[in-house]
Amino acid sequence: MLILTRKLGESVTIGDDIKITILGVRGRQVRLGIIAPQKVTIHREEIYFKIQEENKRAVDSTVEEVSKIATMIRKGNAEPGAKKTDPEVSEATRSRDTKKGSSGDGGTRAKG
Repeated sequence: MLILTRKLGESVTIGDDIKITILGVRGRQVRLGIIAPQKVTIHREEIYFKIQEENKRAVDSTVEEVSKIATMIRKGNAEPGAKKTDPEVSEATRSRDTKKGSSGDGGTRAKG
């Protein structure tokens, strides 16, 4: 860890595009001004840790859900309560409807 001493109004530069300036000191609190590119995220440490915890929870729950979905697919139940369709029967029905000139709307299409 690099330790620096700065007075009110003085700055520290990090790289070519980040500048931290001491704006005020009140008791044990220090006000900082930070100039950085928009692509650089800046958070207070306690907020940063909360974000990291939430991201970890989100990833863990996503992994669990993907695992459940994969299990359902392996068992042939893509969605609970969904009807199973035989791809060959579905293709045969589409071919038959196409040959008959069916619009696929149950014959309710208005002519003209």
